[in-house]
Parts: sequence; C-alpha cells; structure tokens
Amino acid sequence: MTESFEGDAVDQWRTELEEKRAEKDEFFAEHPQSPIPPDERETFDGLEYFGPDPSYRVNATVESHDDPDVVLMDTTAGREMRYLRVATLSFDLERADDDLEDGTFELAAYRLENPNERQLFVPFRDKTTGQQSYEGGRYMELAPEQDLEDGDEIVVDFNLAYTPFCAYSETYDCPLPPEENWLEIAVPAGERFE
Repeated sequence: MTESFEGDAVDQWRTELEEKRAEKDEFFAEHPQSPIPPDERETFDGLEYFGPDPSYRVNATVESHDDPDVVLMDTTAGREMRYLRVATLSFDLERADDDLEDGTFELAAYRLENPNERQLFVPFRDKTTGQQSYEGGRYMELAPEQDLEDGDEIVVDFNLAYTPFCAYSETYDCPLPPEENWLEIAVPAGERFE
C-alpha cells in the first residue's frame, strides 16, 4: 500500500527531490564517469528540470506478468537489447489541456533477463519528447521492495524521469522506448533537454 502524500510529506518529498537534483548536477560536473565530455565539464552549469510537481507523483496499479514476453528494444546505436515485460502499470494523470479530460494511462515495466533483478525499467516518450525533453525519450527506474503481484500499488514519480546518457555523448548506447510506452499526453515533470 502506498503512503499518504500531503502536507509535510509533500514538503519532505520536494526537499529530497531538490537534493537528488543537486547531487546529480555535481556528478555530471565533476565525476570521471560523467557523460558530459571532459572538455565541456568546466562550462556545465547543471541540468535543466521541470519544476517539482506532486501531481506527477502517482500511485500505479500493477498487472504482473508471470510469463513475461521478450521485448526487443532498438537502441541509439542501431542495435537491439532484450528485455522482459514483467508488469503493466496503470495510473491516472490530469491532462494539462483544457479541452481534454483526465485519463487513465499505462506503461510497461521491463527487466533485463536476470532472475536476481528486482528493479523495473520504465522508458517512455510523451508529448514533450523532442521539444522540451530528449528526442530519444526518458527513463524511470522503480525499485519495489518485494516481487509485485496483480493489484499491488507502486509509486511512479515522473519528477524522477531522467535523460539517458546517450543524449550527452555518442559513446553511450541507450534503448529507445518501445511504442507501447509512448504516452499521448505531455508530462512536464523530471528532466528537460532542449
């Protein structure tokens, strides 16, 4: 069951989000494994972000796939990577467009073919892709504390959506979100990339 999210919890969430963003900016600026090319790090002054928005932190209902399908994801280098579609996450999001109603949306969650892996990989595109966010889509990683079963709930926080490293350097090869994870709405949360 997901925790209540209001008042002090929102304030704490916002503080922790800002701290994570500051840590990531420091990593990108100074760490030897930063995806920012070494000759550009001195002028790097931080990543671009959408403002923190708790309405893009949602509870998703899990549909678990006991016998997961293999999904071949194209990569930025023209290869394919094998993932397993282990769950479908259903959630409600408010649409920013005045003429459209709120809706329920789905994203598939994947894992590499590793039986010890619990972390979920959720790559996605949305209506900000290629305009306010990276043209190759963005990623989220979810770390459930236990194996997920049908009907479980998990927090999906789009404020944690990030740009893959291949946006900053061609030395990285990143999977592209499959079409089943293309959202037909704008999600102005998480990292920007213009």
